[in-house]
Amino acid sequence: MDELIKKVAERAGIDATQAEQAVNAVFEQLQERLPEPIASQLKGLLDGGGGEGGDMADKLKGLAGGLGGMLGR
Repeated sequence: MDELIKKVAERAGIDATQAEQAVNAVFEQLQERLPEPIASQLKGLLDGGGGEGGDMADKLKGLAGGLGGMLGR
C-alpha cells in the first residue's frame, strides 16, 4: 500500500499523509459498494496479502479484471 500512496502523492502533487487519506477513502467506498467476494479480495490486497508476487498496481488490475467479468462486460 505504501507504493500506491507514494504514486498518488507524486501524481497529485500532495504529501504522503494527504495521499494516504485519499487512498483510504477510495478503498472504503469500494469496499462498501463492491460485491462481497470482490470486497474481500480488496481487503486482502490492502492487508498486504494476495498470495502472489507483483506490485499493488498489478494486483489491482487483476481485481478490476475480475470485477469486469462479474459485471458482464
